[in-house]
Amino acid sequence: MVMVTGGAYQGKTAYAMRKFGLAENDVADGSAASREALKNARCISNYQELVRRLGDDSIAFTEELCRCNRKAVVIMDEIGCGIVPVDKSERVWRENVGRCGCIIAANSDTVVRMVCGIPAVIKGDKGDKS
Repeated sequence: MVMVTGGAYQGKTAYAMRKFGLAENDVADGSAASREALKNARCISNYQELVRRLGDDSIAFTEELCRCNRKAVVIMDEIGCGIVPVDKSERVWRENVGRCGCIIAANSDTVVRMVCGIPAVIKGDKGDKS
């Protein structure tokens, strides 16, 4: 498993597509794709939106995904920085995204953080910066 994370609009999807030779139809959008589609997808984008859709079930689904789709590239926005939301549901979502991110990172061979379009490998092969 590979995790690509970073702030919104940092080039995560473009990097993943280029780096891992993915076509547009290889990328399942977490904001809309079914659970079954995600379990078989080569790449999952917008994982933070999947967490929003699944709510409290997101932790269990993430653990299951890590067991059944070990070759997936998972793209997730970092949303834990900045001001803590006033709305309780937004705080719960933010916490669930963080927990799911920890599960995915722990199960990934490689974790890449994108900043301004520049990939920084924070887990895995540090010799490959492309």
